[in-house]
Amino acid sequence: MEERLPEEIDLADPELYFNRELSHLQFNARVLEQAMDENHPILNRLMFLCIFSSNMDEFFEIRVAGLKSQLEYSREKNGPDGMHPKKVLSLISEHAHKLVRRQYRILNDIIFPKLANENVKFIRRSVWNEKQAAWVKRYFRDNVLPIISPIGLDPAHPFPRLANKTFNFVVELEGRDAFGRENGLAIVPAPSSLPRLVKLPDDVCEGGDNLVFLSSIIHAHADQLFPGMTVKGCFQFRLTRNADLEVDSDDIGVDLAGALRTELQSRHYGSSVRLEIAENCPLHIVDSLLKQFELEQQDLYRIDGPVNLSRLMAVLELVDRPDLMYPPFSPGLPRKLASSGGLFEAIRQRDYLLMHPFESFSPVIDLLSEAAKDPSVVAIRQTLYRTGSRSPIANALVEAARNGKEVTVVIELRARFDEAENLALASRLQDAGAIVVYGVVRHKTHAKMILIVRREGAELTRYVHLGTGNYHAGNARLYTDYSFMTSDKEIGDDVHRVFQQLTGMSKELKVKKLLHAPFTLRDRLLDMINREAENALKGEPSRIIIKVNSLTEQKLIQSLYKASQAGVKIDLIVRGICTLRRGIKGISSNIRVRSIIGRFLEHTRVYYFFNDRNPQVYLSSADGMDRNLNNRIEVAFPLQDYKQTRRVKKELEYYLADNTQSWILQSDGSYQLSKPRKGEYRSAQRALLSELADNTR
Repeated sequence: MEERLPEEIDLADPELYFNRELSHLQFNARVLEQAMDENHPILNRLMFLCIFSSNMDEFFEIRVAGLKSQLEYSREKNGPDGMHPKKVLSLISEHAHKLVRRQYRILNDIIFPKLANENVKFIRRSVWNEKQAAWVKRYFRDNVLPIISPIGLDPAHPFPRLANKTFNFVVELEGRDAFGRENGLAIVPAPSSLPRLVKLPDDVCEGGDNLVFLSSIIHAHADQLFPGMTVKGCFQFRLTRNADLEVDSDDIGVDLAGALRTELQSRHYGSSVRLEIAENCPLHIVDSLLKQFELEQQDLYRIDGPVNLSRLMAVLELVDRPDLMYPPFSPGLPRKLASSGGLFEAIRQRDYLLMHPFESFSPVIDLLSEAAKDPSVVAIRQTLYRTGSRSPIANALVEAARNGKEVTVVIELRARFDEAENLALASRLQDAGAIVVYGVVRHKTHAKMILIVRREGAELTRYVHLGTGNYHAGNARLYTDYSFMTSDKEIGDDVHRVFQQLTGMSKELKVKKLLHAPFTLRDRLLDMINREAENALKGEPSRIIIKVNSLTEQKLIQSLYKASQAGVKIDLIVRGICTLRRGIKGISSNIRVRSIIGRFLEHTRVYYFFNDRNPQVYLSSADGMDRNLNNRIEVAFPLQDYKQTRRVKKELEYYLADNTQSWILQSDGSYQLSKPRKGEYRSAQRALLSELADNTR
């Protein structure tokens, strides 16, 4: 048993915590490394490179922008690690520059050559043959030139206001124009309506798929944008701005949707946070742009290739090469859910637990569709976070409302980067006759709940769906998440009470089985952690396994430290940010932390406690973060069936045994990829595919 922690040791000591933002960058680095993993098909490796680019965009738009705002407005706030925001920004710049350089080396030296070997080629303008150059010239003349608007810079043409992440060129010119102007610089915004990748026709190529970048097309014909002038240089660049919406709850009044619509209009023009520019752009032009955007050298990223690599996702639509991607699979479906007896009958007989994407998401959609048509269903209530205004879920709710059901939907308008889509969804539901509310102003509604009320004889029966992920059919093929369907009376009563709090106004209502943030979830998790510690101190078996996307909440981490010190064996499966510092003798020696990065995005949240040989398992929409446990509407729901509890434990063990896609957190904050011995390859996601997919049970 581990030596007990002396009382004088302060568990709030900054030395016990990693920095949140630097841990976030470590996660992005692990995503980038998937582009190097030869176990992934080559187009999937390209996808990971694109995902890394998209992740970094959001990191700068939100996290870096937030740190810069703290400094700008003298609101510096050190995190639990004690690091000043200015120091954090400096370290972010150092690490991010290394990651971006590695990203482009992987793209240019590995991904492009391997795709070329598979006859998928990105044709640089320097190697266009005569036919290709002629075709590109016609494409420029017919599709680009008519809609592009070059802007010369002079007192009558000030520097244009460039929107966040738009694709632009800065052009260096020589000569005088028709009006005698010779400023020397111009800006060419690339129209957003134009594709960033263009596929060359087969008749100008020698077989295979041949693609050219819009940047190459514009660069090759920049002189046509400035007739009579000499183009000395043309350099692509992209500006990243602060994209975090700041809707002041004190100024909202009674119209959150209206306030959000107003704020959305300004999202594209927040303060500057990053400048990406072509590697060969002259220093005097770079300095001019940095000055224009009020940025420093550490905010500058010179790019050896196209800016905004996330747009390379278009390759998947332009190139029909399924042999270069993971083969498709059919998600599994429990036999009784697939029977013709109807979902209400099946759920009335027993609870169902599904794990997506290995098992089908269709029962969730079918449950709502069946409810929309069933004359016995009188009411439907649902929370929506990221769904889509034209999704199957939205369609079922619209149909239900039009069929006279009492449909109440709690839409979280402030789901980051889905705000506009959620506003459109709210309008569509309201037009159909549904009651739409926006949750609680100061607390995002992140819980995933459906409550269906059905008249059965003389009684009303509640049917419930609870999940760890969003009600989005597309995400359910990419993210790992649990779905739980039940007609348990007490859980139905609990969900009903949570909806009462969300849609009406009341004091905190007691719930029997659910854990409910911001009221009971964190404290009950702390209680269960402390109980394991007490059992360990008494010499009883103890065990904690927690699987979340991120772990940053300080009190939760401190409880885990205390449990570790008491001798509890703790396994943490944390996909992304983890500020807990493992490997500290006498404090976190009994804690192991791993991150699983694979074909699917790990998204399940599971809290497992050995509980004196009577295991307790809670599944949740909540991560181990301050925002989830203290500032959001979240729920955690228990598994009451022993077989389901045992099943989830078994699935957690798959992740703990993974030695091909698991990254182990080291004591210095770095992550080390597991290296299996020959013949001992174990992948959790592959095991779950094998066990759950395409398997009628």
